[in-house]
Order: sequence, then C-alpha cells, then structure tokens
Amino acid sequence: MNWEEGLEILDAVVFNQINRHLKDVEIIIIKGSWQGQSYDEIASNEGYAAKYLRQDVGFKLWKLLSEVLGEEVSKNNFRAATERYKFKNINILPAQVHQESATTIKNEFLSEYPEGSVPLNSTFYIQRFSTGDTTRVPIEELCYETILQPGSLIRIKASKQMGKTSLLDRIIAHSNQRGYYTVRLNLSQAEATVFSNLDNFLRWFCAYVSYKLKLPASFNEYWDEYRGSIINCTIYFEDHILNQTHNNLVLALDEVDNLFQYPEISQGFFAMLRSWHEEAKTIEIWEKLRLVVVHSTENYGSLDINQSPFNVGLGVELTEFAPEQIENLAQRHKLDYNHTQIQQLMSLVGGHPFLIRLALYHLALEDITLENLLQTAPTNAGIYEEHLRRFLNYFKLNLHLAEAFIQVVTATEPVCIETMQAYQLYSMGLVKRVGDNLIPRCQLYQKYFREQLEDV
Repeated sequence: MNWEEGLEILDAVVFNQINRHLKDVEIIIIKGSWQGQSYDEIASNEGYAAKYLRQDVGFKLWKLLSEVLGEEVSKNNFRAATERYKFKNINILPAQVHQESATTIKNEFLSEYPEGSVPLNSTFYIQRFSTGDTTRVPIEELCYETILQPGSLIRIKASKQMGKTSLLDRIIAHSNQRGYYTVRLNLSQAEATVFSNLDNFLRWFCAYVSYKLKLPASFNEYWDEYRGSIINCTIYFEDHILNQTHNNLVLALDEVDNLFQYPEISQGFFAMLRSWHEEAKTIEIWEKLRLVVVHSTENYGSLDINQSPFNVGLGVELTEFAPEQIENLAQRHKLDYNHTQIQQLMSLVGGHPFLIRLALYHLALEDITLENLLQTAPTNAGIYEEHLRRFLNYFKLNLHLAEAFIQVVTATEPVCIETMQAYQLYSMGLVKRVGDNLIPRCQLYQKYFREQLEDV
C-alpha cells in the first residue's frame, strides 16, 4: 500500500465517523510520516514550524486516528494500523464508505463542517461591509481593488474566529489570479528561538520569504553588521527579492499580535514595514510590494503607532453578521427560518460568524432542534462544549485573566478592567467594548463562564 492509498482509506474513515475530510496540514503530516520523515524534515519541506506540527496538529491527528481506527495510533505505527483496518474491512472500499456516509445526511453541503477558514468555493462564505459604509461595497471588493494599487497596504483586524483568515485567503487568491507572487507568513508558527533578537528575526523573515519564492537565502552578500539589521533586511528585500521577481509581490503577515510581546523586535520590524510602504511613493521598485497585515487587537504594547503600519493604508475591521446575513446563511443551509427564530439564535450568540455557522450546521443536520440548542448551548452537553472548554482550560492556566473575566460576566453593567487584560479578552473574542468598558460578547459566554469560572 502506498501513501495515497493509505490516505484515501484514512480520509474515508474520518469522513464516515465525524463527517469531515482530513485537513491539508493533516495530509502533509500523513504523507511525510508515511515516507519516514521526522517532524523537523516535514516542517522544513512545507514551511511550518516543527513545534506546531508536533505538539498541535500531530498530537490531535494521532488522537483522532486512534478514535476512528479503534486502536492506539502514533506517528510510528499508523501505517500498520491502516493496513490492519483495511484487512479487517477488506470489503469496504473508500468510495463505499463515502456513499454510506452520504445516506446519513440530506444535503451535500453538510460535509463542510465549520472549522478553520471557509473554503474559497464554499457556498457559506458571507460578504461583509465596512462599518458606516453607505455605498454598500463589500469589504472583499475594497480589498481586491486596494491590493492592485502600487505599494498598497491592507490592515485586517478582528478577534479570533471572526473570518480574518477567510478574507485573507480570498485576497491571496485574487492576487494569484492576477499573476502576482504571494507569500503568506503566519507568525504564530514561528518557534521561540526566532524571537531572540531583531537581527535573528529578520534573518528568519528573509529566509522564509526566499524559500516561499524558491530563491536561495543568500545572506553573505547582503548582511553587513555595520549597517544594522533593518538596513540589511531592506537591501536584501530590494535587491534579492523585489529585483528577482518579475511581477508584484503580495506579502501577507498573519497573527502579527505575536510580535507585540517582543518590544525590541516589534518596534524595529513594524517601523521597517512602514518605511517600505512609504518608499513606494518615490521609489519604483517598492511599488511592487503589497502588504497585508492581520491582527486581533490594538494592544501594541510600547510600539510607536506613528512608526508602524497600523495607521496607514486600508483598515478593515470585521464585524458580526447582521440579521439579514444570518437569514441568508440559514437559507443556504436549507433552513426556512423566520425572523423570530433568527432573533432567538442571535439572542444566544449574537452575530458571531463561527458560533452562528456551527449552530446552523447542526440544525441543518437535524441532530438537534432550535429549542434544544438554546437550552443546552451554555452547558457541557451542548454543541459548543469543545469551543467553550478550550477557553476554560486557558483560564485555568491564566488565573489573573480568569478573575478579570469573572468581573465581566457577573456584572450587570459594563466593567472597566486593566488595559492588558481587556485587550487580551477582546482578542480572544470573549468581550465587546462599550467605550472604555467591557461586556460579555454574547449570552452564551456570559451564562457558561458565570457558572464554570466559580470553580477556577
């Protein structure tokens, strides 16, 4: 059995039991592991951090495969486990597994479980509009127009699971259609050693971009200790990257919040990005560079906002779905919901994109009624149990933040808490701002954490 055959079996079994296909990053780990590669080798070949693949994706993947294959599975034995499963189920071909799965669901769209970014071809992607925009031009269209402008910069801000990555995917896809080079760099995947100092970070940054563009990481020619790291990096980008690419380059930086905790690096790096954006006004070669910066908070630490990219370019803040958008999404799930039912759902989770989509998914699957969903949602018996427990576990490790959030969910009016904790809760998507004060994001969070945090 080769790795493609093994993958087909594993994907079919996973789909049959949890109604989703294997993710791209899971397939990367399966392929590399099947071929005997270590996590370090897989990470190097695919541009991921080894720690991220080993401790996050890999850990969850082997746990998942253990459940669906019915035996303890690890990176070392999953090939044999797949062979054993095939032998035990020799009459069940992957295509038949898919067919059997299809009989348990009513519509093809139900195979798209709302997890991670929304696929480019998904019927469930909902366009949004800028706050206060009277022209009703979708944010996506504004971004598409902006990325075509010389030296442009787009800032995307929203708390977690609000759709930042899905929007970024579409900007990158639009850029690819225009023949642009694109490099996407997720700073949450960088290992801790990368952030030891500014020079080390900028070398890693240049090496990563070079790798993605299939250019050699040539530091000897461009790195001079007497010039300083920022000048070295700028010269490297201008001469080694922009001069070597024959079209415009879109550099998308995701999860840049990770840099705010490193003041020395963030101040220098973001000032450099700002200068690159400004260079495009007078230097033709820098017109080729288009920047997209994605972040969750406005907690910039000690960063000088006027020496950063956070107050220039096109600013996009993703807001919650409006009632008409939720009604539209319900119709796409083949749910004929009236205004009252939409309002009932919104009274629980507001217009939070992920929470709404997860609810509609289960309601369309008909494994729960709206009445039952509303009753069980704020408990560990509801459809949001995994989502809520992830936050709860984080609070158990961060007691000061838990104490701050307890104040928010138990108060009867907006609460003022310490700035750093306020930004942290906002970036997690758990609160809304009312002036300088905070309120719970939705009733789901207020009801669940008001009870659960009593024991933390």
